[in-house]
Amino acid sequence: MEVYLDNNATTKVDEKVFEEMKPFFCEIYGNPNSLHSFASKTHPKMVEALDYLYEGINADDDDDIVITANATEANNWVIKSTWVDHILDGDKKHIITSEVEHPAITAACNFLEKRGVDVTYLNVNEEGVLEAKDVLDAIREDTALVSIMWANNETGKLFPIKEIGAICKAKGVPFHTDATQAIGKVKVDVQDANVDMMSFSAHKFHGPKGVGGLYIRKGVKLSPYMHGGEQMDGRRAGTVDVASMVGMGKAMHLATNTMALAYEINHVGMLRDKLENAILKLPDTIVIGGKENRTPNTTLISIKGVEGESMLWDLNKNGIAASTGSACASEDLEANPVMNAFGSDSELAHTGIRFSLSRFNNEEQIDYAIEQITKAVERLRSISSSYAYTPKNHESEL
Repeated sequence: MEVYLDNNATTKVDEKVFEEMKPFFCEIYGNPNSLHSFASKTHPKMVEALDYLYEGINADDDDDIVITANATEANNWVIKSTWVDHILDGDKKHIITSEVEHPAITAACNFLEKRGVDVTYLNVNEEGVLEAKDVLDAIREDTALVSIMWANNETGKLFPIKEIGAICKAKGVPFHTDATQAIGKVKVDVQDANVDMMSFSAHKFHGPKGVGGLYIRKGVKLSPYMHGGEQMDGRRAGTVDVASMVGMGKAMHLATNTMALAYEINHVGMLRDKLENAILKLPDTIVIGGKENRTPNTTLISIKGVEGESMLWDLNKNGIAASTGSACASEDLEANPVMNAFGSDSELAHTGIRFSLSRFNNEEQIDYAIEQITKAVERLRSISSSYAYTPKNHESEL
C-alpha cells in the first residue's frame, strides 16, 4: 500500500480540477490578450476563476488578485517591492517578520539586510506561536511592512492573524501574510483579518503546480513585479497561463466552501488525531508545539532516539511518504529551524517527523501507516546506542 502523508509539501490535483483545465491545452488555446475569437473563448473561464479566488478569501470587488507562478514569487514580490516603494524611495527602513517563516520570506529579508534594511525576526513562544503583542512592541516609526504567516508549514500552528492585522491597521503599517498552508484547511477572510496583501499557491489545495496568487487590497502601493506587458493590469507582465489559472480557481472553489472546510476539520482532523494518538502511545514521543490551535491536517512529532532522516528512509521503503520539514529546505541537513526557533534542544530538533494529511486519505491508509511507523520506531531504536543508553529507558533493569 502507498500512503501519501506529505500534503504540506504538495497535494494531489483533484480530478475535477484536472478536467476543468484540459480544454485549455488543445481546444481553447488562444492567447487571452489577442483580439480574435480564439482568444475571446478563454475569457469567461478566466473571469469565473477570478470570481472563485475572490469568493474563497472574501476579497472585495475593488481589491486585486494577481496570478503568479507560486507563493514564493508572491512573497519575494512583496518584500522586494517594499524595499523599492518605501525604503529606497521613501523614509522607511524597517521590516518585521518571524523566525519561522518560509524561506521565501526569510531569504528575501536576508537579501535586503545586506543592502542596509533593518529586519526584526520575532521569535515564537514555547508552543511555536508568535504573540500579537510582540508585533506591537516591534513596530517603529520607520516600519515599512509586517509579514507574518497565517499557518506554519511544519507544525500547522495558527498565528493570531486577526489581532496582528488590527494592530497594523491601527499603526498604519502594511500587513502581508503568507496563507499558503491555511487556505483549504481553515477559514481565510482577508476583510475580517485586515490583511493588506496575501500570498497563496494552488498546489497546496489540490490545484496544479506552477501557479499561485497575490491578493492586494485596493490602495496598497506595490511596484510591478515584471515589466513588459499589460497583463494583470501591468503588475505582472507575461502571457497568462490560462489552464493553470482556471485550475487554481476551481481548486479554490472546491477547497474553501463551507462543506469542504467542515470535512477538512472533522474528517481529516479525525484521521490526523488517530495517527497522532497512536504514535504518542510509544514512549518518549511528543507533539512539537502541542495539540492546540493548529490546522487539522498537520502533526509534527518528535520521536526520541529516532533521527528524522532514518525514519523517512524506513517509511519510504514501506510506501509511506512523510517529511522532516519544509520541502523547500529538504536538501539542508541542518537541524529543523522551526524547532530551533522555539527552543527545542539539538536532539529534538533532529528527530521531528511531519505528517500532513489531505481529504484524499482514508482510515485504511492511516491504520497501515500506524503499523509501519510503529515497526520503524522499534527497529531504529533497537540499533540506536544513544537511545538504548538513556538512563530513563533502563530504569526497569536497575
